[in-house]
Amino acid sequence: MRISFKQRKLRDLANNDRVMKRALGALRARKLRLRLTQLEVATTLEDVRHLAGRYHALTGDRKGQWSCDLDHPYRLILSPSELPIPVNGDGQFMWSEIRSVVVIEIVDYHNEG
Repeated sequence: MRISFKQRKLRDLANNDRVMKRALGALRARKLRLRLTQLEVATTLEDVRHLAGRYHALTGDRKGQWSCDLDHPYRLILSPSELPIPVNGDGQFMWSEIRSVVVIEIVDYHNEG
C-alpha cells in the first residue's frame, strides 16, 4: 500500500528511526515502525484490518479516518487517499478498495477538547 504523510515533519520522523525514537520514546517508535511496515506490505486496508493494532474506522467528527493502536493511549490516525472514500450500497466503507493512505497524526484523541 502506498503511504503518504499530511505533514513533512511527520514524514521525516517516520523515515528516520533515530529521530523517531528520540521524539516518541523507544516503545512508541517501535510500535509506529511496526504499523508502518504492516501498511507498506499490505495491498489494501483490508489486509491489515484484523492484525494486531486494532485497525478501525472512526466515527463522529473523525468519520473518514482510521485509527490503529500504538502505545496506550496513543493512536496512529490515517485517512484513505481515494476520494471519495469507496463505500458499498449500504454506505459502509470498502476496506478492500483502499490502496493508499495518508498518515494524519499520532495522537491521544480521547483527550482532545
